[in-house]
Amino acid sequence: MQLLVYLWLVVGFVCLIKGADFFVDGSSSVAKTFKVPSVIIGLTIVAMGTSLPETAVSASAAMRGANAIAVSNVIGSNIFNLMVVVGICAAIQPVKVNKELMQRDFPFSLAATIFMLLVIVDAVIFRAKDNVISRINGITFLIMFAVYMFVLISQTLKARKEALAAGNAEDEEYKVLPIWKSILFIIVGIVGIKFGGDLVVDSASEIAARFGLSQTLIGLTIVACGTSLPELVTSIVASRKGENDLALGNVIGSNVFNILFVLGISASICPIKTEMKAVTDICVLLIFNVYIYILTKATHKVGRAGGISMVVLYVLYTVYIIYRDLGAAM
Repeated sequence: MQLLVYLWLVVGFVCLIKGADFFVDGSSSVAKTFKVPSVIIGLTIVAMGTSLPETAVSASAAMRGANAIAVSNVIGSNIFNLMVVVGICAAIQPVKVNKELMQRDFPFSLAATIFMLLVIVDAVIFRAKDNVISRINGITFLIMFAVYMFVLISQTLKARKEALAAGNAEDEEYKVLPIWKSILFIIVGIVGIKFGGDLVVDSASEIAARFGLSQTLIGLTIVACGTSLPELVTSIVASRKGENDLALGNVIGSNVFNILFVLGISASICPIKTEMKAVTDICVLLIFNVYIYILTKATHKVGRAGGISMVVLYVLYTVYIIYRDLGAAM
């Protein structure tokens, strides 16, 4: 019976990832049927699809009272994306960083992280009786997300028009399925995401309870790594093919989604209680962001040595949070 909980955790992750794939394929096909430009599909449906596992887990955790998992899943996924996904890609082949990323997406990611820190500091330190990320906070996150998407889509469409005028535009193709199949894919995807999210939260909570570990540790490690598998696998495959120039951009975009969309949806559904550990972990996330900024500022790329150092820093951080958790339990 003890092995069953681990089996359900794995099944939950599989349901999350495959559910997200089905949802993206079905939604993209419907959008293409209605003549939505491929660039918009890529920036909305496909981009948000990679964050659906985090969304399902955090929303399910918030509703089930596993608040530490709801918050630590977002923070842990962002740290994993930044240090492991980009780090491994850079170790395989140096990752180029374009000017637009550093001027638009990176500052927005930092702003979102700082805002999350301020909200949680406010919740933990100044509201001891109801230390929660409130629905108002969640709605504010979603408004910021809408602003980010508006800016991103507007600038992308403008660039695409200029490329079309110059005859340099390439339109990414999305497979168009029969409408009945598209709807079936969407329904199966939603069911898989919902079922997988519940399984992951319940299994992770039970594992934490059995070993006397905190939900924060489980959320920062096992759950965060599991929900970030789509980004990791996709990025490694791209790197092996020599096509990892967008790796950092994809991770930065995913991290903005995780904070503003995932946390925003979760808090809007059900206020999320927070704890002091989250403040420390967000500070670590900010430090890692600054570290990558320093790495890329001079050369506009993350080299192999930089990539290896990022993975090593993540391992050291993981050792620290395990020690912190075990030390608190003793």
